[in-house]
Amino acid sequence: MGLFNKIFNGSSEPKEEKVLPWLDLSSVAQLDEIEEKSKSKTQIIFKHSTRCGISRMVMKQFVAVYSLSETDADLYYLDLLNYRDVSNETGYKFQVLHESPQLLIIKNGVVVAHGSHGSINDLNLEQLV
Repeated sequence: MGLFNKIFNGSSEPKEEKVLPWLDLSSVAQLDEIEEKSKSKTQIIFKHSTRCGISRMVMKQFVAVYSLSETDADLYYLDLLNYRDVSNETGYKFQVLHESPQLLIIKNGVVVAHGSHGSINDLNLEQLV
């Protein structure tokens, strides 16, 4: 059995999952806080649909390549199925058409870049913060 695991899984060692410093975005009031905080520190919102396979895949890829520190930016996670009103207000407030999954980078109160689906992982966050 050990030989098959090495052949098909690459290793018998369990892989450690990378954990990002997510902040839950669960209220409309937080959007004003994010706008204000963006005047001194980049704010990032990841809108995620927990029932969508594409969203799950994109998030997994995003987590794998995310390299910013907590001093570079605040990273918010928005479960748009449980917080539909927050998702809708995010689009209105920051003037970005809703998509899922979606990433918004906010500086000085405005969205300086955004992407959805595969284009999320094309954004160069290091250059945008």
